[in-house]
Amino acid sequence: MDLEKHPAAPAAPADLRASDADRDRIAQILSDALAEGRLTSEEHSERLDSLYALKTVGELQVLVRDLPAPGGGQPAAAPAPGPGYVAGSAAAGPTETVVAVCSSSARKGRWRPGAHTRAVSVMGDISIDLTEAVFEQQVTEINVTCVLGNVEVLVPENVTLRGYGSGVLGNFEVRGEGRGETDPQAPVVIVRGFALLGNIEARPKLGARLVDLAQRLRKRLEG
Repeated sequence: MDLEKHPAAPAAPADLRASDADRDRIAQILSDALAEGRLTSEEHSERLDSLYALKTVGELQVLVRDLPAPGGGQPAAAPAPGPGYVAGSAAAGPTETVVAVCSSSARKGRWRPGAHTRAVSVMGDISIDLTEAVFEQQVTEINVTCVLGNVEVLVPENVTLRGYGSGVLGNFEVRGEGRGETDPQAPVVIVRGFALLGNIEARPKLGARLVDLAQRLRKRLEG
């Protein structure tokens, strides 16, 4: 075999466009660094804000060039779960899927959303209410496909909400992005979606807050 005709695959160039998987990998490294005390909450928030604005693999790598790769550092002990964000990264689990076909479906109350939730609505209604949810990871991502249906995502006032999506003869709307009053220690909820003749809306629910968040984190730091 002529080895010169079959060279090894080169590493991904720095100017390659970043994929969702690339961003998820960087978000995990940042989350681990926050849990291990390598980053302050302010530093973590700043880098996470940049993560979803940058376009290339090389730009993403700059965010973690001073941090160890996943598994490279000593993991922090996992605290007991409770309302609000529990610092540290949760173990990866299966993606939860919420489906409504000519029907309705809801997730609400005291529940533990995974890092990834998929919602599919076809001529149906879906409500994903995170206002009383117990977050076990820093970043929670919801991927929505909506055809001739309606999907609503509600979050507490003091989480960071971001949206990336579009609609064709439909509507994709995320309210409350970049609000100054969001808590830098609170979870980040990312809604990605596509609406075809349908409606996807994500917004903070007025009056709903992770009220014990600051007290929980203060006790942890003092302890």
